[in-house]
Amino acid sequence: MADSYRGVLGAIPYAIRSTDSWAMRVYGVVGALTAGLIAVVVTLALVVWMGETAEVQSGTFLFSRSLFVLAGFAAVAPLLAPLLFVARRHRRGDPVKPGYDRKMAYGGFLFLASLYLGMVISAPAGLRDPTESVVVNALYALPRPVGLLPPVVAGLAVFWIHYRFRATDEESASGDPADAALDDD
Repeated sequence: MADSYRGVLGAIPYAIRSTDSWAMRVYGVVGALTAGLIAVVVTLALVVWMGETAEVQSGTFLFSRSLFVLAGFAAVAPLLAPLLFVARRHRRGDPVKPGYDRKMAYGGFLFLASLYLGMVISAPAGLRDPTESVVVNALYALPRPVGLLPPVVAGLAVFWIHYRFRATDEESASGDPADAALDDD
């Protein structure tokens, strides 16, 4: 298994190398860089927050710090899930339906867009730029907790795509080799 990988950091380049889908290759680079950026921002924000609340002797801050880490993980996990699923599929030779890698990349891009949409909806009033865009003003008009909904739905969509496009043993045995060419972008 010289071409195998060890852990998450090894799975990302493995997924990019092993896929035939250009959409997945592009998503591999964009998704990995975005996940790394989010991890760095969450880590630095947590360090600053811990420094600002170090003098407080309350359990509430400890609990909220834990939730902060979980929120960062909730943003990074669905970003890396398409890459991990594709890497696992290629490493193990799991049967999938045609277009699996490409559709997983589209699910990852959907999650990226949903993170942006969620940030626009939940932006504090002081950070909202005045705009004449009807769409942006409609998003600003939504209650801030609604900003959680797009990433949650898109994250679930990533996992749904994975389960929907896995092939069962019967489907893989009767698969047409011409359908495999549809996976290439």
